[in-house]
Amino acid sequence: MNNEQRPVNIMLVDDDEINNFISVKLIKKAVVSSEISSALNGKLAIDKLVELKNQGQQLPDYILLDINMPVMNGWEFLDEYKALDIDPESKTKIFIISSSVFSNDINKAKSYALVKDFVSKPLNIDKIKELFVKEEQA
Repeated sequence: MNNEQRPVNIMLVDDDEINNFISVKLIKKAVVSSEISSALNGKLAIDKLVELKNQGQQLPDYILLDINMPVMNGWEFLDEYKALDIDPESKTKIFIISSSVFSNDINKAKSYALVKDFVSKPLNIDKIKELFVKEEQA
């Protein structure tokens, strides 16, 4: 990836505003050249992504997606994202970021081809760096 040309574009989809605030700070420390947007539920994220696609703008490089949210949860987001064919070339990498420790959630996340990995909350700089370093090498 040529990060010299442009910052890494990350979308955070989580209903916890405090968590989002902290995550943005951590991501900015871990991935210096990053642009971060956030949405408080899956529906708002889908709306934003559809708008970007319709305007011919670039989709995020990464989506960090919480599972448990009001309005539209992470699973519903993934289903809608796929149904709308928002990213036909699968350029955006989606990570589930959840405080869930249930193996059924982890297994369900892995059953989605769109999902690259399942990361347990809380995020920290090491987890974020590991996530992006792993992706850079993939």
